[in-house]
Amino acid sequence: MSIGTFHYPQPANEPVLSYAPGSPERAALKKTIATLKKQVIDVPMYIGGKAVRTGKKVAMHPPHERAHVLGHFHAGNKKHAIDAVNAALKAKDAWAAMSWENRAHIFLKAADLLATKYRYHINGTTMLGQSKNAFQAEIDAACELIDFLRFNVHFLSEIYKQQPASAPGMHNRLEWRPLEGFVLAVTPFNFTAIGGNLPTSAAMCGNTVVWKPANTQIYSAQMFMRILKEAGLPDGVINLIYVDGPTIGEVCFSHPDFAGVHFTGSTGVFNNMWKVIGENIPKYKSYPRIVGETGGKDFVMVHKSADVDTVVTALARGAFEFQGQKCSAASRAYLPSNLAPAIKTKLVAAVQSMKMGTVEDFSNFVNAVIDEKSFNNIAKYIDRAKKDTKAKILVGGNYSKKDGYFVEPTVIEVSDPKYVTMCEEIFGPVLTIYTYKAEAFEKTLDLVNTTSKYALTGAIMCMGVATANSVLVITFARERLAETGHAITAALDAGFVRFRPVLMTALAMVIGMLPMALGLGEGGEQNAPLGRAVIGGLIFATIATLIFVPVVFALAHEKDHLNLGKQHV
Repeated sequence: MSIGTFHYPQPANEPVLSYAPGSPERAALKKTIATLKKQVIDVPMYIGGKAVRTGKKVAMHPPHERAHVLGHFHAGNKKHAIDAVNAALKAKDAWAAMSWENRAHIFLKAADLLATKYRYHINGTTMLGQSKNAFQAEIDAACELIDFLRFNVHFLSEIYKQQPASAPGMHNRLEWRPLEGFVLAVTPFNFTAIGGNLPTSAAMCGNTVVWKPANTQIYSAQMFMRILKEAGLPDGVINLIYVDGPTIGEVCFSHPDFAGVHFTGSTGVFNNMWKVIGENIPKYKSYPRIVGETGGKDFVMVHKSADVDTVVTALARGAFEFQGQKCSAASRAYLPSNLAPAIKTKLVAAVQSMKMGTVEDFSNFVNAVIDEKSFNNIAKYIDRAKKDTKAKILVGGNYSKKDGYFVEPTVIEVSDPKYVTMCEEIFGPVLTIYTYKAEAFEKTLDLVNTTSKYALTGAIMCMGVATANSVLVITFARERLAETGHAITAALDAGFVRFRPVLMTALAMVIGMLPMALGLGEGGEQNAPLGRAVIGGLIFATIATLIFVPVVFALAHEKDHLNLGKQHV
């Protein structure tokens, strides 16, 4: 019996390439895109390691160039779903028996292939198939997917290290094994990284998988499947099929060996999955694991102390990157009355500066939405806002599907905080803003929390502790300078007088972050680095506020005082 454990250390994040003008990566990506566009590929399903073609071909078009054909995928039916399940079950014993280190090696090899040989292919297929610009594709399709593979291997090694405590005279040992049956992975169109992570994270733990990607993501999904096969993934471990959702559900959720589902997609679909699985519990050999990420209605809550330019940047990029097609996109914003006019003016200007068009032009920030169904749904909300007296379109509001599914980044201002676009997930380039009374911050927080049934992420934007403390010191120093006329005296007074409030504010923040920094609680070790970084940054900023800021103030204003004196002479 082995008494040792093999450990994969925590990897570094994959470096993000800039694709700046004149850079080698920009030239390489453009060349790859041009090559991909010249090809019309034939995309099979992969069942039990075999390429399966049905003859029922479905064309794949770039959302931004409807007339162009990238290739065709072979649509499957119920038989192919059954074949995929059987292939997964057939491969299960050998895959589970393989040492976890050897399983891990395959996915690390895939990460290396993504980082080198196929980097521009995975980015290029994502750009063309999902209309994602080069900079977003690099972060998603290349870097994040690489990180998923490498970090998941590291976390898997951490899981295998976990062993129970043993009392004197006893030795307790815990063995980890995969689930009893097959896992279904259902993946979305908007992130190639999620499409790759959902099946591989289950597979590296010893499970065999049936993978159903969104039809609009098949172009990049097949690219990743080819990479996995080149990395050495055994036949049948991951089976990639293009079968409609109801058919997949009918086959998988009624099968006795259904062991779990790994899902990202709409709330309605996941709710139905949960319901069907619950009704079928008596059929299963074990209790299935149900893991899902669904919709969001993400908020940005702006405090009266916030910096206007920072808010504008956050709203513009948070709402309109990848056309707002992510559940973490800024979708509703609450602006304080003291800042709202300035924010709206600058936000409109920022949106008007955004270029929209095809992905081949790297200067385009906005590209097309994913398909006609999404286009029509977004247009419906925009048209409603145009007609409604409770809403006003500040910028954007136009759309066209003549050449591609293009929707302008649109900002809607509403007088009703529970207007439909503040409540419902749109999944497109639409941001709705509401202005609240600047002094009603806490009350508005309750409004944010009760407006929508869900939110995945959110942001509260205000002036940071360090910045606020620096402003406090500088303000007091200015007051003392006006009274005394001596910059050095004013700086010293500011440092000494404001020492206690600055220190107490910083200390309260440090104490509040200690549990996170110490990694306390379930999964706390993952957040610990962030907590330590915050504490370290705050300590440094506090020292700078009490020493560096007054010194710079004194030097700057003493120089002004001396220059003024010379002028009088």
